[in-house]
Amino acid sequence: MKQRTIVLDFETTGLSARGGDRVIEVGAVAVVDGKIVEQYQSLMNPGYRVSSFIEDYTGISNEMLSDAPNCREVIPQLQAFLEDSVVVAHNASFDRGFLDAEYEGLGFEREQPFLCSMRIARRLYPNAPNHKLGTLVRYTEVKQTGQFHRALADAEMTAGLWLKMMQRLRSQYALNNINLKLLQKLEGLKISSTEKWLHEAASQ
Repeated sequence: MKQRTIVLDFETTGLSARGGDRVIEVGAVAVVDGKIVEQYQSLMNPGYRVSSFIEDYTGISNEMLSDAPNCREVIPQLQAFLEDSVVVAHNASFDRGFLDAEYEGLGFEREQPFLCSMRIARRLYPNAPNHKLGTLVRYTEVKQTGQFHRALADAEMTAGLWLKMMQRLRSQYALNNINLKLLQKLEGLKISSTEKWLHEAASQ
């Protein structure tokens, strides 16, 4: 895909963007012409203490967050980084929900479309043991760049997976014009219909 693509990952205080949970770390990498060309990372103080479960799960402690910038500093920086991009995330509904909630709190509106690397992976790798990021990183032999459940490392590894999938579309299905419309259609397909549709798309 020719357009600048941002692969985004959030670590959060919990699972509910609308139930009071907040972002505690942002990681994002910019992909242009098949290469990671830029990155953005920041911790973000949520305004309250995180649970011991989240500290253990992410490795992000309350002590680390106590000196971190708050959303009024981090989110405008992220908004500028995302400008004029298509956003990719693994389980995109989760990250999109948190981005929209943080934007709403500051009076921002999201313009960027989202694509889901997990949904596309389910269609391109139907025989993978499961479609969690860690499993797919191992399954597709993407280089592990850091600790899982830290935002920048997860964004980098998701970007590696994304590039593998784009290469698979080009090499296995001879798709040269991989654009937003095609990828949106692909992630909405029935898994059983994917193979036939991809071959038909390549012949058009």
